[in-house]
Amino acid sequence: MKVDIIGDIHGCLEELKELFQELGYKWEGDIPVHPDGRIPVFLGDLTDRGPDSIGVIDLVYQMVASNKAKYVPGNHCNKLYRFFLGNKVKEQHGLETTTAEYRQLDSKRQKEVRHHFITLYEKAPLYLELPEVQAVVAHAGISEKLIGQSGKKVQTFVLYGDITGESHSDGRPVRRDWAQHYTGNRWIVYGHTPVRKPRVVNKTINIDTGCVFGNALTAFRLPEESLVSVPSKQPFVEEKFNYYDEG
Repeated sequence: MKVDIIGDIHGCLEELKELFQELGYKWEGDIPVHPDGRIPVFLGDLTDRGPDSIGVIDLVYQMVASNKAKYVPGNHCNKLYRFFLGNKVKEQHGLETTTAEYRQLDSKRQKEVRHHFITLYEKAPLYLELPEVQAVVAHAGISEKLIGQSGKKVQTFVLYGDITGESHSDGRPVRRDWAQHYTGNRWIVYGHTPVRKPRVVNKTINIDTGCVFGNALTAFRLPEESLVSVPSKQPFVEEKFNYYDEG
Protein backbone atom coordinates (compact mmCIF):
# COMPACT_ATOMS: atom_id res chain seq x y z
CA MET A 1 0.00 0.00 0.00
CA LYS A 2 1.25 3.46 -0.93
CA VAL A 3 -0.55 6.60 0.21
CA ASP A 4 -0.52 10.34 -0.45
CA ILE A 5 -1.81 12.16 2.62
CA ILE A 6 -3.12 15.60 1.67
CA GLY A 7 -3.22 18.62 4.01
CA ASP A 8 -6.10 21.03 4.71
CA ILE A 9 -7.68 22.06 1.38
CA HIS A 10 -10.23 24.65 2.60
CA GLY A 11 -11.97 25.02 -0.75
CA CYS A 12 -8.80 25.42 -2.84
CA LEU A 13 -9.91 23.12 -5.66
CA GLU A 14 -7.48 24.41 -8.32
CA GLU A 15 -4.49 23.80 -6.08
CA LEU A 16 -5.80 20.31 -5.24
CA LYS A 17 -6.03 19.45 -8.94
CA GLU A 18 -2.51 20.79 -9.48
CA LEU A 19 -1.25 18.72 -6.57
CA PHE A 20 -2.75 15.56 -8.06
CA GLN A 21 -1.01 16.37 -11.33
CA GLU A 22 2.30 16.93 -9.52
CA LEU A 23 1.83 13.59 -7.73
CA GLY A 24 1.42 11.77 -11.05
CA TYR A 25 -2.33 11.12 -11.00
CA LYS A 26 -4.29 10.79 -14.27
CA TRP A 27 -7.93 11.76 -14.66
CA GLU A 28 -10.32 8.88 -15.33
CA GLY A 29 -13.60 10.63 -15.99
CA ASP A 30 -14.14 12.98 -13.03
CA ILE A 31 -11.67 11.25 -10.70
CA PRO A 32 -7.85 11.41 -10.46
CA VAL A 33 -6.33 7.93 -10.26
CA HIS A 34 -2.68 7.04 -9.80
CA PRO A 35 -1.25 4.53 -12.31
CA ASP A 36 0.59 2.76 -9.46
CA GLY A 37 -2.55 2.42 -7.35
CA ARG A 38 -1.57 4.99 -4.73
CA ILE A 39 -4.36 6.00 -2.34
CA PRO A 40 -5.01 9.67 -1.49
CA VAL A 41 -5.91 10.30 2.16
CA PHE A 42 -7.62 13.61 2.98
CA LEU A 43 -6.96 14.76 6.54
CA GLY A 44 -9.98 17.02 6.95
CA ASP A 45 -11.03 20.65 6.56
CA LEU A 46 -12.08 20.25 2.96
CA THR A 47 -14.14 23.46 2.98
CA ASP A 48 -14.41 27.07 4.22
CA ARG A 49 -12.55 30.27 3.32
CA GLY A 50 -11.38 29.13 -0.13
CA PRO A 51 -13.03 29.83 -3.51
CA ASP A 52 -14.65 26.45 -4.33
CA SER A 53 -15.71 24.43 -1.29
CA ILE A 54 -18.63 22.82 -3.13
CA GLY A 55 -16.26 21.61 -5.87
CA VAL A 56 -13.98 20.07 -3.26
CA ILE A 57 -16.93 18.29 -1.61
CA ASP A 58 -18.01 16.90 -5.01
CA LEU A 59 -14.54 15.60 -5.85
CA VAL A 60 -13.69 14.09 -2.46
CA TYR A 61 -17.12 12.46 -2.15
CA GLN A 62 -16.77 10.83 -5.57
CA MET A 63 -13.24 9.60 -4.80
CA VAL A 64 -14.16 8.15 -1.39
CA ALA A 65 -17.48 6.66 -2.60
CA SER A 66 -15.67 4.85 -5.42
CA ASN A 67 -12.98 3.53 -3.01
CA LYS A 68 -10.29 5.64 -4.69
CA ALA A 69 -9.50 7.68 -1.55
CA LYS A 70 -9.85 7.82 2.23
CA TYR A 71 -10.94 10.73 4.43
CA VAL A 72 -10.97 11.78 8.07
CA PRO A 73 -12.92 14.86 9.19
CA GLY A 74 -11.61 18.14 10.58
CA ASN A 75 -13.24 20.72 12.81
CA HIS A 76 -14.54 22.69 9.83
CA CYS A 77 -16.07 19.48 8.46
CA ASN A 78 -17.76 18.89 11.80
CA LYS A 79 -19.29 22.37 11.79
CA LEU A 80 -20.53 22.05 8.20
CA TYR A 81 -22.01 18.65 9.07
CA ARG A 82 -23.92 20.21 11.96
CA PHE A 83 -25.09 23.02 9.64
CA PHE A 84 -26.39 20.46 7.13
CA LEU A 85 -28.22 18.60 9.92
CA GLY A 86 -30.08 21.84 10.65
CA ASN A 87 -28.33 22.56 13.95
CA LYS A 88 -27.85 26.15 15.00
CA VAL A 89 -24.23 27.04 14.21
CA LYS A 90 -22.60 30.43 13.79
CA GLU A 91 -21.72 31.07 10.17
CA GLN A 92 -18.27 32.50 10.81
CA HIS A 93 -14.57 31.54 10.74
CA GLY A 94 -14.97 30.52 7.10
CA LEU A 95 -18.24 28.59 7.24
CA GLU A 96 -20.00 31.65 5.83
CA THR A 97 -18.13 31.25 2.52
CA THR A 98 -19.30 27.63 2.13
CA THR A 99 -22.89 28.39 3.08
CA ALA A 100 -22.93 31.32 0.61
CA GLU A 101 -21.81 28.97 -2.18
CA TYR A 102 -24.40 26.42 -1.07
CA ARG A 103 -27.26 28.93 -1.12
CA GLN A 104 -26.44 29.91 -4.69
CA LEU A 105 -27.22 26.37 -5.87
CA ASP A 106 -30.68 25.32 -7.05
CA SER A 107 -32.67 23.13 -4.67
CA LYS A 108 -31.82 19.89 -6.47
CA ARG A 109 -28.08 20.56 -6.26
CA GLN A 110 -28.41 21.69 -2.64
CA LYS A 111 -30.05 18.39 -1.76
CA GLU A 112 -27.33 16.46 -3.61
CA VAL A 113 -24.41 18.33 -1.98
CA ARG A 114 -25.98 18.06 1.47
CA HIS A 115 -26.57 14.32 1.06
CA HIS A 116 -23.06 13.73 -0.26
CA PHE A 117 -21.37 15.60 2.57
CA ILE A 118 -23.48 14.03 5.32
CA THR A 119 -22.73 10.58 3.86
CA LEU A 120 -19.01 11.36 3.59
CA TYR A 121 -18.86 12.62 7.19
CA GLU A 122 -20.94 9.87 8.79
CA LYS A 123 -18.95 7.08 7.14
CA ALA A 124 -15.58 8.59 8.05
CA PRO A 125 -13.52 7.30 10.98
CA LEU A 126 -12.44 9.88 13.58
CA TYR A 127 -8.85 9.01 12.66
CA LEU A 128 -7.26 6.44 10.40
CA GLU A 129 -4.74 3.79 11.35
CA LEU A 130 -2.67 2.71 8.34
CA PRO A 131 -0.56 -0.22 9.59
CA GLU A 132 0.71 -0.97 6.07
CA VAL A 133 2.69 2.28 6.12
CA GLN A 134 3.13 2.56 9.89
CA ALA A 135 1.04 5.72 10.21
CA VAL A 136 -1.97 7.28 11.89
CA VAL A 137 -3.83 10.14 10.18
CA ALA A 138 -5.78 12.53 12.42
CA HIS A 139 -6.83 16.07 11.55
CA ALA A 140 -5.35 17.88 14.57
CA GLY A 141 -3.21 14.97 15.72
CA ILE A 142 -3.66 12.33 18.38
CA SER A 143 -1.68 11.39 21.48
CA GLU A 144 -0.15 7.94 21.68
CA LYS A 145 -2.40 6.81 24.54
CA LEU A 146 -5.57 7.64 22.59
CA ILE A 147 -4.71 5.55 19.51
CA GLY A 148 -7.16 2.66 19.39
CA GLN A 149 -9.73 4.49 21.49
CA SER A 150 -12.90 6.38 20.53
CA GLY A 151 -15.38 8.63 22.31
CA LYS A 152 -15.79 12.30 23.10
CA LYS A 153 -12.27 12.89 24.42
CA VAL A 154 -10.74 11.41 21.27
CA GLN A 155 -13.10 13.37 19.04
CA THR A 156 -12.16 16.65 20.72
CA PHE A 157 -8.44 15.91 20.37
CA VAL A 158 -8.50 14.86 16.70
CA LEU A 159 -10.75 17.78 15.67
CA TYR A 160 -9.26 20.61 17.75
CA GLY A 161 -5.91 19.44 19.13
CA ASP A 162 -4.85 19.17 22.76
CA ILE A 163 -6.86 22.15 24.00
CA THR A 164 -6.58 23.42 27.57
CA GLY A 165 -10.01 25.07 27.74
CA GLU A 166 -8.44 28.53 27.79
CA SER A 167 -8.39 31.04 24.94
CA HIS A 168 -5.86 33.47 23.46
CA SER A 169 -6.81 37.17 23.33
CA ASP A 170 -7.98 36.77 19.72
CA GLY A 171 -10.32 33.92 20.68
CA ARG A 172 -8.20 30.99 19.46
CA PRO A 173 -8.08 28.07 21.91
CA VAL A 174 -4.85 27.53 23.84
CA ARG A 175 -3.38 24.20 22.71
CA ARG A 176 -0.58 22.11 24.16
CA ASP A 177 2.18 21.12 21.75
CA TRP A 178 1.38 17.40 22.09
CA ALA A 179 3.88 16.42 19.35
CA GLN A 180 6.80 17.29 21.66
CA HIS A 181 5.81 14.39 23.92
CA TYR A 182 5.12 11.75 21.26
CA THR A 183 7.44 8.75 21.54
CA GLY A 184 5.74 6.25 19.21
CA ASN A 185 7.29 4.63 16.15
CA ARG A 186 4.33 5.23 13.82
CA TRP A 187 4.03 8.47 11.89
CA ILE A 188 1.26 10.76 13.16
CA VAL A 189 0.25 12.82 10.13
CA TYR A 190 -1.92 15.84 10.88
CA GLY A 191 -2.79 19.42 9.93
CA HIS A 192 -5.19 21.95 11.50
CA THR A 193 -2.56 24.55 12.47
CA PRO A 194 -1.03 26.36 9.44
CA VAL A 195 2.75 26.18 9.12
CA ARG A 196 5.00 27.75 6.48
CA LYS A 197 6.70 24.41 5.83
CA PRO A 198 5.85 20.91 7.07
CA ARG A 199 6.74 20.63 10.77
CA VAL A 200 8.41 17.41 11.90
CA VAL A 201 8.63 16.77 15.66
CA ASN A 202 9.59 13.28 16.81
CA LYS A 203 7.66 11.00 14.43
CA THR A 204 4.86 13.50 13.80
CA ILE A 205 4.40 15.77 10.80
CA ASN A 206 2.05 18.74 10.36
CA ILE A 207 1.30 19.14 6.65
CA ASP A 208 -1.21 22.02 6.82
CA THR A 209 0.94 24.48 4.91
CA GLY A 210 -1.85 27.06 4.81
CA CYS A 211 -2.98 26.85 1.19
CA VAL A 212 -6.04 29.01 1.84
CA PHE A 213 -3.78 31.62 3.47
CA GLY A 214 -1.55 31.93 0.43
CA ASN A 215 1.27 29.48 1.14
CA ALA A 216 1.05 25.95 -0.31
CA LEU A 217 -0.91 22.69 -0.46
CA THR A 218 1.18 19.72 0.64
CA ALA A 219 1.08 15.93 0.43
CA PHE A 220 3.13 13.50 2.52
CA ARG A 221 3.89 10.26 0.66
CA LEU A 222 4.30 6.97 2.48
CA PRO A 223 6.18 4.68 2.69
CA GLU A 224 8.65 6.98 0.89
CA GLU A 225 8.43 9.70 3.59
CA SER A 226 8.64 12.34 0.86
CA LEU A 227 6.84 15.67 0.52
CA VAL A 228 5.24 17.27 -2.53
CA SER A 229 3.78 20.79 -2.48
CA VAL A 230 2.19 23.17 -4.96
CA PRO A 231 2.02 26.96 -4.42
CA SER A 232 -1.24 28.59 -3.40
CA LYS A 233 -3.14 30.96 -5.66
CA GLN A 234 -4.65 32.79 -2.65
CA PRO A 235 -3.39 36.04 -1.07
CA PHE A 236 -0.73 35.51 1.62
CA VAL A 237 -1.91 36.19 5.20
CA GLU A 238 1.22 36.27 7.33
CA GLU A 239 -0.39 36.40 10.78
CA LYS A 240 -1.97 32.97 10.25
CA PHE A 241 1.45 31.29 10.48
CA ASN A 242 2.66 32.55 13.85
CA TYR A 243 1.23 29.88 16.15
CA TYR A 244 4.40 27.90 16.87
CA ASP A 245 6.48 31.08 17.18
CA GLU A 246 4.68 32.02 20.37
CA GLY A 247 6.67 29.56 22.46
